[in-house]
Amino acid sequence: MSTTEQRVAIVTGGARGIGAATAVRLAAEGRAVAVLDLDETACKDTVEKITSAGGRAVAVGCDVCDSDQVAAAVERVATELGAPTILVNNAGVLRDNLLFKMSESDWDTVMNVHLRGAFLMARAVQKYMVDAKFGRIVSLSSSSALGNRGQANYSAAKAGLQGFTKTLAIELGKFGVTANAVAPGFIVTEMTAQTAARVGMGFEQFQAAAAGQIPVQRVGRPEDVADAIAFFTGDAAGFVSGQVLYVAGGPLD
Repeated sequence: MSTTEQRVAIVTGGARGIGAATAVRLAAEGRAVAVLDLDETACKDTVEKITSAGGRAVAVGCDVCDSDQVAAAVERVATELGAPTILVNNAGVLRDNLLFKMSESDWDTVMNVHLRGAFLMARAVQKYMVDAKFGRIVSLSSSSALGNRGQANYSAAKAGLQGFTKTLAIELGKFGVTANAVAPGFIVTEMTAQTAARVGMGFEQFQAAAAGQIPVQRVGRPEDVADAIAFFTGDAAGFVSGQVLYVAGGPLD
């Protein structure tokens, strides 16, 4: 694949937060971007930010847990923008609760969106990457992969994505495809606002408490994560694969 040809990226969960910031950043890097989310209309703002800056983008509604919808979405992207060779698995949900209160639905929903969704998306796009002899897969893990009270489901899913990433790196490397994971710490998003509500704290107070525990003395922004993703998806990262980068403002055990 010529490096002068515009590469096509798919960002799941691209309507808001880290996904939206990543879609905008990748467009600024010269990528055409498919912004995927459960609700296609929710992607409108992200797409408009990209197109108003002269970029190419399309909004695509897709439930990443549904194999038929994933196949249709990827085919649509290939038709409208071109063969996708960059995939950012960002779609995610929270169903926090302590283990004895956690329902089977809470567990299954989180596993399906994070793990099944990443699997279905990667399986659908890898053929385009293999054909192009170039591919970049970045999956969003989390500092919660190291364990976090009230998040047995989320922690397990995010740890699972790290193993998934390392396996993709091994299987797809010979085809010019890299796979890496970015594991954010405290990032100001709607999801962290939900966590604050769960523990009964105001969001501003929650952020201040978190910042006090972070070496750089501030909480993260979606753009901080997008910067790391942009590196992993670029040409300069061709010899970096199977890695997990914690974007957390300091070292984590």
